[in-house]
Amino acid sequence: MERVTGIRCCAALRSCFPILTWLPGYNLTWLKMDLIAGLTVGLTAVPQALAYAEVAGLPVQYGLYSAFMGGFIYCIFGTSKDITLGPTAIMSLLCSAYIGGDPVFAVVLTLLCGIIQAGMALLRLGFLLDFISHPVIKGFTCAAAVTIGFGQVKNILGLKEIPQQFYLQVYYTFHKIPEARVGDVILGLCCLFFLVMLTLMKNSLGSSEHEASLLVRSARRLVWSLATMRNALVVIAATGVAYSAEVTGHHFFSLTGKTAEGLPPFKVPPLSETVANGTVITFSDIAKMLFGHILHSFLRAGSKNNYRIDANQELFAIGLTNILGSFVSAYPVTGSFGRTAVNSQTGVCSPAGGIVTGVIVLLSLAFLMPLFFYIPKASLAAVIICAVSPMMDFRVPVQLWRVKRLDLLPFLVTFVVSFWEVQYGIVGGVVVSGFMLLHIVARPKVKVSDHGVLLLELDSGLNFPVTEHLSRLVYKHALQVSPRRCLVLDCAHVSSIDFTVVHELTELLKQFELRGVSMIFAGLKP
Repeated sequence: MERVTGIRCCAALRSCFPILTWLPGYNLTWLKMDLIAGLTVGLTAVPQALAYAEVAGLPVQYGLYSAFMGGFIYCIFGTSKDITLGPTAIMSLLCSAYIGGDPVFAVVLTLLCGIIQAGMALLRLGFLLDFISHPVIKGFTCAAAVTIGFGQVKNILGLKEIPQQFYLQVYYTFHKIPEARVGDVILGLCCLFFLVMLTLMKNSLGSSEHEASLLVRSARRLVWSLATMRNALVVIAATGVAYSAEVTGHHFFSLTGKTAEGLPPFKVPPLSETVANGTVITFSDIAKMLFGHILHSFLRAGSKNNYRIDANQELFAIGLTNILGSFVSAYPVTGSFGRTAVNSQTGVCSPAGGIVTGVIVLLSLAFLMPLFFYIPKASLAAVIICAVSPMMDFRVPVQLWRVKRLDLLPFLVTFVVSFWEVQYGIVGGVVVSGFMLLHIVARPKVKVSDHGVLLLELDSGLNFPVTEHLSRLVYKHALQVSPRRCLVLDCAHVSSIDFTVVHELTELLKQFELRGVSMIFAGLKP
C-alpha cells in the first residue's frame, strides 16, 4: 500500500513538474544539442522581439523584457522539448489594440492574462479551446498576417503619422507615398530581398544530403545555419550601414532611437497609472477597461515528434510565465510557431534549450542596448513581414471548398471582420461556428422509410433542441396521414438523451395510444 502511494506521489510530482521526467536522464550529448539550439533560437528571438515590440506599439526594449522569462519557466513546467515562449506577431497585434502604447497597461494586461490562463489550467478548462474551429483559426491568422505585414509598409517607406485602423492605414499609406524616404525604401527592400533569398536557400537544402560528400554536407550545414540566423544577420548588417551613415553626418534612415539600458528591475506590477492631465487610474479601472476587450492567445499542441503533451499543463506554464513576466515589465507572451520550428530543426533534446535562449536575451539587455539606437526601423519591418508571410495560407479556402463548403462561412466571417477589429474577427467566427454546431444538434439527419410500418432512423444523440423537429416528423409521416401508421424509432446510433426529449416522447406515446397505433423503440442502449 505504501509503495502504491509512493508511486502515485511521484507521478503527481512529475505531472506538476515535468522537468522531473527528463532531468534524471540528462547527458552531455543533450547538453551540446541544447546549447546549439538555444543559441540559434536566441539569435532569432532577439531581433524578432525588438520588431514585435514595434507592432505592439511599445519601446523596443519591452520586446526583450518579454522574451527571456518563458525559457526559464517553461524548462520546469513545460511538457514539450520544442516549444519556445515569447512575444509573437499576433499577440503583439492584439496587445496594440488595448494598451494604446502605454507600458503600464501592457504590464497589467500581462498579469491579468497570466491569472486567467493559470486559473483555467488549474480548473482543467483547456477543453474550451476545442470550440474554436480550424476555419476560424485560419481565417484569423490569415487576416492578422495581412494586417501586421501591411502595417510595416509604412516603416519600409519611412512614413510617419499613419493611423492604426487597417482601412485608414491602407488609405494614408498610399496617400503619403510621395513622402517616402529614399534611404528607408532602399534599405528595407534590400533587407527583404536578403531575407527571402536566405529563406529560399534554407528550404532548398537537405533533400539528398545522405548521398552527398562530407564537404558538401558541411557546406550545407553552414548555409543552413546562416539562413536560420538570417534575422540577426540582416539586422546587424543594416545597423552597421545606419551607424556608418550617422557618424558621417548623413541621416538617411529612420532609426529605433534611444532605448532604456540594462536589465529590467524585478518589481511588483504597477497598481495605478497617472495620465498626462494628472488623473490617477486605479488598478481596478485598468482591469475593467482591459476585461472589456481582452482576448488572450493560447497555445494548442498535439502529438508531434512521437510524444504527447498535456494541454492544461502547457496553459499553466504560459500563465505562470505571464504572471512572473509582469514583474519584469513584460507584455503577454505565448508559444511561437516560428521559433518552435527552428528549435526542433536544430535538434533540441530538452526544454533546457530555452535557458540558453533566455541567457542570450539577458546578455543583449545587459550589454547591447546602446547599439539598438542605430537599428533602422526598415530592417525590423522586413523581419516582421518575412515572419508573418508564412501565416498567409490562402490554400485554405480551396481545401475548405473541397471538403465542406459550409466551413467557408466561419472562415470568411473571421477573415473579413478581423480587418475591422482583430478581436471581433475571432468572436464573429466562433459565433458562426457555434450556430452551425447548434444547427447540427437541432437538426440531425433522420432517415424516413416506409415498409408498411414507418421507420425513423436517427444518426446522433437526442437532446432538447431536436424535440420540435422530431415531433413534426412523427406527426407528418405517422399521425397526420390516412391511414395512421405505426412507428418504429431506430435508436441504434443514439448515444445520449435528455429529460426534455423523454418528456416529448412520453407525449408522443400518448398521442399514438389515443389514435390506436403503436410506437416502438428499437436498438435502445442501456
